Amino acid sequence: MKPDLLLLEQMMKPIEEQLDALYTVHRAYDPSQKQSIEEALPRIRAAATGGGGGISKEWIEKLPNLGVVAVNGVGTDKIDLKFARERNVDVATTLGVLTDDVADVGIALILATLRQVVAGDAYVRSGNWKKGGFPLATSPKGKKLGILGLGQIGKAVGRKAEAFGMDVRYWNRSPVKDTSWKACATPLDLASDSDVLCVVISANAETFNIVNAEMLEALGPNGYLINIARGTVVDEDALLAALTAGKIAGAGLDVFVNEPNIREEFFTAPNTVLLPHVGSATHETRMGMGEMVLKNLAAYFAGEKPPTTVN
Repeated sequence: MKPDLLLLEQMMKPIEEQLDALYTVHRAYDPSQKQSIEEALPRIRAAATGGGGGISKEWIEKLPNLGVVAVNGVGTDKIDLKFARERNVDVATTLGVLTDDVADVGIALILATLRQVVAGDAYVRSGNWKKGGFPLATSPKGKKLGILGLGQIGKAVGRKAEAFGMDVRYWNRSPVKDTSWKACATPLDLASDSDVLCVVISANAETFNIVNAEMLEALGPNGYLINIARGTVVDEDALLAALTAGKIAGAGLDVFVNEPNIREEFFTAPNTVLLPHVGSATHETRMGMGEMVLKNLAAYFAGEKPPTTVN
């Protein structure tokens, strides 16, 4: 018999086809499978989910023989890692697979925000170009880029930003040895020393609202905020207030609290570029992520530690 697998979020069709070939897949998002899932709970040893949805503590409690959660993403903020560890459940992500695509979105938001790409597009479409020239924008060249969280994605953002002439500095919760970039002592010091603050830090209880009103004040009226991490690491009240009052120059955001049901104030906030959490959303990367999920599951059922286990 094929091993039982709980699938909490949909994946790309070719990946789901491979999952169906290898496992008896129980789709938690399909209401018609509710009864069959209840009957299968004792047999389910593996779960696959997305970074945005994770897996609840309640699900882990309902699965007495769960041994692995394969996450189709790098975010683990929706998973109680301590509880999973206590239950001897490995949590494995797709670390490394999506690094470049997420970093590319960070760079895209920097360029789009500083160079007013979205506003320029609207200016042309509205017919206003024939009435007069578009206002001057801001060049990234020579600007100080602060990276809040220097993991793999943060490092990729920094490398790519240097190609545009940006001067990189960072703050990280733990020391980083393999870089010559300037390290700032605190997040506030980083904001004070940045023209553009790019948030790439992991979301957890310690980093909740780490970008607050004081950080935005330090970034200043000529500074830009870019967030490609999670919405919860930025105090959205403080951000909206800073944007409306001109306390920062603008923001490029790929992530929000309570997405996709985000606060409507963002729709009219000045000098903003908004994306629907598309950091890893390319065909190539989503396939690569799915293949990593398959590898992690295969390793677990072969009696091995999944290669990208995080807990």
